[in-house]
Amino acid sequence: MGQTLAAPAPRRVPVLGPVLLAMGALGLLVLCLLLARLSAAPASGLPWLLGVLALLTLGGVGVRWSAQGETRAARVLPALFTLLLAVLAAEALLRAYAVPAGLIPAPSLVLQALWNARTVLLQDTLYTFGLEGLLGFLLGTVAGLLLALLVVRFRFLELGLLPYAALFSSIPIVALAPVVVKAVGLEWPSKTLVVAITVLFPVVIGAVRGLQSADRLHLDLMHTYAATPGQSFREVRVPGALPFVFNALKIGSTLALISAIVAEFFGTDGHGLGFRIQIEVGRFNLDIVWAAIVLSSIVGIAFFGLVNGLERRFVVSGRNL
Repeated sequence: MGQTLAAPAPRRVPVLGPVLLAMGALGLLVLCLLLARLSAAPASGLPWLLGVLALLTLGGVGVRWSAQGETRAARVLPALFTLLLAVLAAEALLRAYAVPAGLIPAPSLVLQALWNARTVLLQDTLYTFGLEGLLGFLLGTVAGLLLALLVVRFRFLELGLLPYAALFSSIPIVALAPVVVKAVGLEWPSKTLVVAITVLFPVVIGAVRGLQSADRLHLDLMHTYAATPGQSFREVRVPGALPFVFNALKIGSTLALISAIVAEFFGTDGHGLGFRIQIEVGRFNLDIVWAAIVLSSIVGIAFFGLVNGLERRFVVSGRNL
């Protein structure tokens, strides 16, 4: 009787990797605390710079070691500690060289501003993302999918409309936003329209390419089974188009919040992250500006993660069935 081979055990993250990461992060944290306790700026920033570089090197080696293996820790620790090391290094160097907060605020000042102005920033985020970005994303997605169905159904629309969709998708947001804002008005509908237009064309192009990518053999097989056009569309074209559609949606998710913020630069009714960034830059409150940027980045990453999770649910899970 043959012996059954046991499945290979997953590679574990070497213990040395997390240890080096912790040593690098703690060392940078100690440098930041020492610099914060100084009553005046150091006479020379070179010793502090050398210390930061040494600790970053130590942390970089830890990142390399921690990235080995297929465990969850190997996927999470490198990215988490890379961000932590970068923030602590920036804090130490900005304090060591006494960089004015009006030029580049230290991360600690940004976090403090984020906490102190949390109510206003959260209201601006809800206004920009919820009322402008998310609504425009949904409108652009629905309109893009409907338009893609018409383009696939009627060939003359593909020949006459699709080239212009590709052309309009290349229009910069900074060129589109002021035209729409001036035409529609300063309130939120103009920004929602900018987001919808920005999302529309990638969705149209992606959905059309996906629907047209159906395997001809699969379609012929459905025909031999006497399947109706609706059944062939639902069972063959739609599953084949989902990867293309979700790729377009991931692109649109990154553009939605960006286009809403940029559109607010060209006129608003006094709300939104774009308005807050523009106003606080004029006041040289760059800590609040960076706090708004951090908050918008968190929301944008979370939205992209949501779309990516939906893709895994409907595309990857569907392939495994």
